[in-house]
Amino acid sequence: MSLNQSHETVIPDGFIDAIRAFPTEREVEHCGTRFTVPSLDIYARCPKCAAEIKVRAFTGGDEIEDLFDAFLAWLRKPQAQATARKRQAVFGDDDDE
Repeated sequence: MSLNQSHETVIPDGFIDAIRAFPTEREVEHCGTRFTVPSLDIYARCPKCAAEIKVRAFTGGDEIEDLFDAFLAWLRKPQAQATARKRQAVFGDDDDE
């Protein structure tokens, strides 16, 4: 059987584990106040001084957050959400998949 592979990508060691361990929130400190913001947010508003601060760096290189952004953009394609839901149903309650 022949499979149509659009491209082959080498996944670095530890990358899948880094995705699985990626937090849903990050802790930020500003004006001596600690607070949490969603991990994929680029900016946050300080609850003490109301300043908008950048909490996600855009460096010259790719960051793990960029992978999530690419996946979320992929989900906007027709049929992508249905494909993702079908695959998620396979996982059930097992977080190790």
